Amino acid sequence: MKLGKRLLCVLLSVSLLWAVPVGASALSEEEIPAPAAVLMHADSGKVLFEKNAHEVRECASITKVMTLLLVMEALDSGKISLEDTVTASEHASSMGGSDIWLEPGETMTVDEMVKATVVASANDAAVALAEHISGTEEAFVEEMNRRAAELGMQETVFKNCNGLDEEGHVTSAYDVALMSRELMKHEKIFDYTGIWMDTLRGGKTQIVNTNKLLKSYKGITGLKTGTTGKAGSCITATAERDHLKLIAVTLGSATGKERFQAAATLLDYGFANYTVHVPALPEEGLNPVQVTNGMQPQVSPRAELGESVLIPKGRENEIQSEIELAESVEAPVEEGQALGKIIYKLDGETLAEYPILSAAPVEKLSFFGAFRLLLDQLFTL
Repeated sequence: MKLGKRLLCVLLSVSLLWAVPVGASALSEEEIPAPAAVLMHADSGKVLFEKNAHEVRECASITKVMTLLLVMEALDSGKISLEDTVTASEHASSMGGSDIWLEPGETMTVDEMVKATVVASANDAAVALAEHISGTEEAFVEEMNRRAAELGMQETVFKNCNGLDEEGHVTSAYDVALMSRELMKHEKIFDYTGIWMDTLRGGKTQIVNTNKLLKSYKGITGLKTGTTGKAGSCITATAERDHLKLIAVTLGSATGKERFQAAATLLDYGFANYTVHVPALPEEGLNPVQVTNGMQPQVSPRAELGESVLIPKGRENEIQSEIELAESVEAPVEEGQALGKIIYKLDGETLAEYPILSAAPVEKLSFFGAFRLLLDQLFTL
């Protein structure tokens, strides 16, 4: 269907929704005690700070973010359930490093295995989950790499599902942020990442979260730590304040203390300098659209605003809007049919685009329809 279109640009100031402007402060690489780091806005994926973000490095148990993503997706699809019984194999029980000492043939539910993987960073539980989903760890790792490619993780190659040091098992801070962002879409994961202390085996085995920020950082929600000899101390930390969701990834810190310091510094920078804002609808510019060969001569448009947009604090009133609206449209017109869009910009950069839709249907003009219209006009005289 051909639409006669013209560009109607209305530059409008959007009213303030937050009051006190906060001046932005710069963050230097030297302030982050980690060789590689990235700060990302979780909703949009916008990078707010980076330091060697695409440098290829080991990431230790941060690997489990991808393992957990595949677990959550298997749960969502119905392939597995939280009540499923998982049996530990000889292979799963042989894992070293952080584990919950699974014995060959020992069983736990998927729920318990996920809790062990998240809270205790259990390597054996991660492998048991992988085998439960894909049959073997090798087959599961193939799925991990396939999913990584789908997410655009160009610097990542997985060789195992738990992050134990292995030649060629690498990623980057940016890639970690990408898979962390995807995992955050599964809100069930936060039921586990927010646990500080819990038990397994009917209270016989106590587990404590490896993410110490849970006890010290306001708004922290997760996500995963990792430490090995090759990778150093790593973390992907997620936090939320006033609807602003951030992901701070640091790889290769010398100590756990520096890892948490680096993540907290990144998050502090994000919360101090950025906010999320719901743009207001323009007060003018959404004029009726002419309908060609329709039972009505025009149709009213309506705009649907989506999620909030990320902007620097104190610049809410500098957002501008552009309206692109069709001059006319050919009947029939369906309710909800696209008529154009509203574009919100700051400093020339597009923040968001929202559709302008038809508020009602318009039937195509027919002989009988035209006759009915004529009768209606006659009876109204």
